[in-house]
Amino acid sequence: MSLAGFAGRVVRWQRVHGRHDLPWQNTRDPYRVWLSEIMLQQTQVATVRDYYARFLQRFPDVRALAAAPLDDVLALWSGLGYYSRARNLHQCARVVVEQHAAAFPRSAAQLQALPGIGRSTAAAVASLCFGERIAILDGNVKRVLSRVLGYGEDLAVAANERALWARAQELLPAQGSADAVQRYTQGLMDLGATVCTPRKPACAVCPVREMCAAARCGEPHRYPVKSRKLKRSAQSLWLLRAQTRDGSVWLEKRPTPGVWAGLYCLPVFESRDALVAALPARAQRALCDEAAFVHVLTHKDLHLHPVGVTLARAALENRDGKWFTPEQWPQLGLPAPVRKLLAQSFEEIDTFGVNNALR
Repeated sequence: MSLAGFAGRVVRWQRVHGRHDLPWQNTRDPYRVWLSEIMLQQTQVATVRDYYARFLQRFPDVRALAAAPLDDVLALWSGLGYYSRARNLHQCARVVVEQHAAAFPRSAAQLQALPGIGRSTAAAVASLCFGERIAILDGNVKRVLSRVLGYGEDLAVAANERALWARAQELLPAQGSADAVQRYTQGLMDLGATVCTPRKPACAVCPVREMCAAARCGEPHRYPVKSRKLKRSAQSLWLLRAQTRDGSVWLEKRPTPGVWAGLYCLPVFESRDALVAALPARAQRALCDEAAFVHVLTHKDLHLHPVGVTLARAALENRDGKWFTPEQWPQLGLPAPVRKLLAQSFEEIDTFGVNNALR
């Protein structure tokens, strides 16, 4: 079936039925659109909303973000995951300020040259903010277009993904107003998020169902095809939860690269024996094994084993870290499981009293 009217249908549908209440919509500010695009990578809208608001309150523009210490950026990002995004975000802001006078480049090609901005993110910013006639291909859009086109090639193969990019470019609205390009881009994202969903697509209310090859054959779940599956692994780590009698906790900055790179964290060890060996003999006798738990990452399961101990301040002076008071550590960039572990620990202290908890 001809797809000649595809773009027009998407534009008209978006104008009436698309999402219009997201905090990063209804703006052509490239800083805000870029920030939302980075935060939304592999992260649900419901999760991003609060982070986005807090981030803008602290860093209202690209100059404020560029001027901030990376630790401050990571602290606000804490719990959102995929922390390389935050590091790239900060580096990108500095490049925009230092090399582009704080003005984001207006073309996708120039935007893609910036740190942490891939092809689809660059196209989204260029399209939504500057009206460039260029296709995006994020996860939602891949699903919509592969179903409409009946594109069954394996997208794990780079050549096949490039071919879908080419088809996506062909489906763009004809040369016209910037508004049409922006609505079309937003409309594809909205369709993928609200109608053409992975598991229960609402084909009955889809504005392009008559054009959709997957709907015609009744098998939308066949698309998109991506054969390469992420290999999951598991790793056991021991966390030293060392505190002083005044409630300060010892934290160390994690190395880059690696899990939780750049974040403050409890000391991490590959085995309990290694944890014990890092402590003075007197402290070794006071260790208390706490309940182990599993923290799920995209590519692996972390089996975490906290081990608690109360120490004198000088006990860890040979390690590269520092003590942080109960008022200080909540303001740091911490891995989500470490933040939760510390919060639970201090809730117990508040309940039973500092002296009893540390006796």
